[in-house]
Amino acid sequence: MTQHTFDAACIAERDRAVRVAARTLARAGLAHAYGHCSARLDADHFLVCAARPMGLIGVGETGTVVPVDGPLPEGVLGEVRLHQKLYRSRPEIGAVARSMPPKTMSLSTLGRTPRALHGPGTYFAPGVPLWDDPQLIRSDAQAEAVIAKMGTNAAVVMRGNGAVVAADTLEAMVALTWYLEDAARVDLDVLALEAAYPATVLDPDACRARATRSGRIIERMWEYLSAGDPELHGTSVPGGA
Repeated sequence: MTQHTFDAACIAERDRAVRVAARTLARAGLAHAYGHCSARLDADHFLVCAARPMGLIGVGETGTVVPVDGPLPEGVLGEVRLHQKLYRSRPEIGAVARSMPPKTMSLSTLGRTPRALHGPGTYFAPGVPLWDDPQLIRSDAQAEAVIAKMGTNAAVVMRGNGAVVAADTLEAMVALTWYLEDAARVDLDVLALEAAYPATVLDPDACRARATRSGRIIERMWEYLSAGDPELHGTSVPGGA
């Protein structure tokens, strides 16, 4: 790991939490060979997981500290620029994932993103923005444009090229990535029948009421998805240092 003047214990804990989140996304089928996740360290730095398939990241395998501004460190994947632009433009964000949710990808090839048809979809109201370009994001200009398209939403979907999800904590980021995929699953199921049975999309008031964090909504999804990870204990990591 690149060395910075951060407290060693803080770095070690953040690194472990990022590893757990990375493996959790992979176990849930939300990432395969491609994808990465990160957590903010402070206003100027974040820590991204090792540049390898997230499901294969080993216990104790370190990530890399990345500056919010400036070139990516050697060995860091090019699309980590997306994380940089998010952390720079949205100070409330504490964790980011670039993932490949399969149903979300299928829906995006139709030029669509998930609608708020059931609970999980309401967390992205008034609708998940679509970046209508299947090319990989390998330049600062592309990354800035994608994040501009995302705006203040929790997610942005790239046509045929996965999604970026951001939240205040790693736990919320993982849960929201799962919610995005579940919303896409339901939308695809409904589309197959919609000519005969028009779908009911939740209105803005219903979305605001349903998109709650009360009742340990995020915590319970995190517990469900991360169960069994070898480094799970003590991974609650708030955004920022």
